[in-house]
Amino acid sequence: MFVSENLSVNEKGHLVIGKNDAVELAKEFGTPLYVLDEDLIRKHCRVYRDAMDKYYGGNGLVLYASKAFCSLYICRVAKEEGLGLDVVSGGELYTALKADFPMDKVYFHGNNKTVDEIELAVKNGVGHFIVDNIYELETLNETAKKAGIVQKIMFRIKPGVDAHTHSFIQTGQIDSKFGVALENGEAFEIIKRASEMSNVKVDGIHCHIGSQIFDIEPFRKAAEIMMNFIGDLKDKLGLEIDMLNLGGGYGIMYTESDDPVPYDEYIRHISGIVKETAEKRGVKVPFILMEPGRSIVAPAGVTLYTVGGVKDIKNVRKYVSVDGGMGDNPRYIMYQSEYEAVIANKANAERTEKVTIAGKCCESGDILLKDAVMPEIHVGDTLAVLATGAYNYSMASNYNRIPRPAVVAVSDGNAKVVIKRETYEDLICNDL
Repeated sequence: MFVSENLSVNEKGHLVIGKNDAVELAKEFGTPLYVLDEDLIRKHCRVYRDAMDKYYGGNGLVLYASKAFCSLYICRVAKEEGLGLDVVSGGELYTALKADFPMDKVYFHGNNKTVDEIELAVKNGVGHFIVDNIYELETLNETAKKAGIVQKIMFRIKPGVDAHTHSFIQTGQIDSKFGVALENGEAFEIIKRASEMSNVKVDGIHCHIGSQIFDIEPFRKAAEIMMNFIGDLKDKLGLEIDMLNLGGGYGIMYTESDDPVPYDEYIRHISGIVKETAEKRGVKVPFILMEPGRSIVAPAGVTLYTVGGVKDIKNVRKYVSVDGGMGDNPRYIMYQSEYEAVIANKANAERTEKVTIAGKCCESGDILLKDAVMPEIHVGDTLAVLATGAYNYSMASNYNRIPRPAVVAVSDGNAKVVIKRETYEDLICNDL
């Protein structure tokens, strides 16, 4: 019935998230409200971790891609579950530091790391930099030299694989702002140059072909290309590559029409390609890294809203407005992303009318769901938008000076605030 396995309906007809009544959560903590099911997040972490152990014999590490949802809370959960961390900014790195996350398991990404960010990471002993370009390489080598260390690095490679997904979230093709390409030789040249530098050590290579991908074949193709590149580096430079990061991007179910592959199946299929190609090219099977983010947290998230004005424009459209919108979920206005929604206080009600769920921001494009078939909706109902654990809070803004919602984590029937709701005072705290 629902897109996430942790959702059900109780005897009152209310939506239940894990073991928590969504209507009661809305009453206790207010709306809009992000709710995360910690038990499901931990389950997903273990599925990935166990599959890596099974198919790579423990020769690998799952990195949580923190851009999906970054906070002290989620860093601590990832740490407790034995995962590493993928960070893409100084802010995400600082959050990891404050969460006391082991820096040797932190991998620092980004296509334009600033000097300040590089210095912060080097100073605090970040495990690996995933180097994106020659400017970063030279800056990092100089920074590491001043610090008296040899910094471990990997390179982000564009394998030239077409990931069948939205153009805004394709990243593996040559026309991408990320990384260096194989087709034109720049990947080989930058690695050759790095291997001659004194204060960086080329420890591995990395690729990421895109996000929300439902097909195994692009991942298999990327793994084969990357393993062959490892063979080329050994043959031409005598360079042994110890680590291969195959990124993330595994699709999840946002709507009933989505058909994602089980997460462990991705790993099983790709491990076969890695091992076969390693044998063909006469190289060792590298230490394997992967970076799931959305697939760990998105299905575990629900956003709760209170319905306000209902505007029925005869023969045109029926608008249902809620007390949130693009400020807490900008994915529709960016990607026209689709979601499923439930009226939490009557979750079993028959769906009888087509409505458009609109946000409260002063933008015509502030939409959460367009032409969704829903039960009859009234002012005061609690609307639950499903699978919002990723790229909702992390992309949230204060547009129209609207405070960002609180984040509540639920586990075994208990609920706790892990990020406080912003106040109006918070909005002006940096104003002069």
